[in-house]
Amino acid sequence: HEIQGGRFRQELYDRLNVVPIPVPSLEERREDVPELTRHFVAMFHRTQGLPNRDLTPEAEAMLQTMQWPGNIRQLRNVIERVLILGDTSGQIEAHELPGQDSPVDATGRMILGGAMATLPLREAGEVFEREYLLTQINRFGGNISRTAGFVGMERSALHRKLKSLGVVSSGKNNGIGSEDDMD
Repeated sequence: HEIQGGRFRQELYDRLNVVPIPVPSLEERREDVPELTRHFVAMFHRTQGLPNRDLTPEAEAMLQTMQWPGNIRQLRNVIERVLILGDTSGQIEAHELPGQDSPVDATGRMILGGAMATLPLREAGEVFEREYLLTQINRFGGNISRTAGFVGMERSALHRKLKSLGVVSSGKNNGIGSEDDMD
């Protein structure tokens, strides 16, 4: 497509395409995000003298669930930004990361807004459970066994819960393992 559009020369493409090296996206390798983050923190500490900070478990989980359309370069930029603009010591907290859009009140409690605030408790709980479980499934790359272990459920119970919440599995297309998924 890029060659046909005149944005990439055929000759250069042919030279570079001798041995293609497939590199999976961060979307496919979420379990690598914490290690890559530690690498970037150490690199920025060594090369720019930025603080050498660890991640809190909450920040680690948040990084694993974030969308990374810019892949590893985007992760690198986020970490550099946090180290430059954030605290100079202590662990990197989730609130320092981009995407913390949930408003909180003076006591630190989340303020419900929009449709969620108008739902009865049972429906609000189901919405929360659905979003929470989908976030965790996404975090673990669709691996139901690892997700179940993290959320403290048996694999079969997680499948039943997902079904009751209307989260149906159709194989790997939606990132959720199917019933016969042997992860």
